[in-house]
Amino acid sequence: MHNKLSYPAIAARGLGVDLGGREVLRDVSFTLAPGEKLAVVGPNGAGKTTLLKALMGLVPRRGDVMLHGRGSRPAAFVAQSSDLDLDFPATVAQLVTCGRRLQKKTFGWFRLTDRQAASRALTRVGLDGLESRGIRELSGGQLQRALLARALVQEADILLLDEPFTGVDAATVESICEILDTLTDEGRTVMAVSHDLSLVRNRFDRCLTVNETVIADGHPDEVLGPDGIERLLFSH
Repeated sequence: MHNKLSYPAIAARGLGVDLGGREVLRDVSFTLAPGEKLAVVGPNGAGKTTLLKALMGLVPRRGDVMLHGRGSRPAAFVAQSSDLDLDFPATVAQLVTCGRRLQKKTFGWFRLTDRQAASRALTRVGLDGLESRGIRELSGGQLQRALLARALVQEADILLLDEPFTGVDAATVESICEILDTLTDEGRTVMAVSHDLSLVRNRFDRCLTVNETVIADGHPDEVLGPDGIERLLFSH
């Protein structure tokens, strides 16, 4: 068996996506090493969410995507909290434990080990004690942390997060950032979409700017400078 650390965590080459008769992404190429924390920045409609979904294989794609040197490997996708159906009568514990089903890609009964994993994940994101609360009773910050816990129970090496800082207060943003720092310190790879340029500059070591294709890739101070922003906005 190959050592996963000898390969990039993510390697995309010539990645393209067509949706609804429109080219959403074209010729996207980049690599991401294990333990890196990358922010994805771009205007609305630039294809940022589609990029995460393409890496997960959730949308039809062209080109090559390798996760740790393989065509597929455990990766967890954290969608925007606004995509969640809050009218569904699920508790916090049920929401998080469902991540184990995503990991195993099976639909059997949950085991004790699954529930224990969910409990550990909830403790890690600071939601222990809220297991029996309905998801519709959560604040925006609590819901975002619950979705992160659902990703953690999948035991994935790669976490792809779509706007994890949107609609949450400053304390929750700091809490999520600290969790992501811990994960990358453990060797996991984090790729997060964000519109908060100040946050990206202060909490991420690398930034990928996207507007249907990769516009720039590098340190946030470089790619998010005045010239970089102008190039991103007027790249068509």
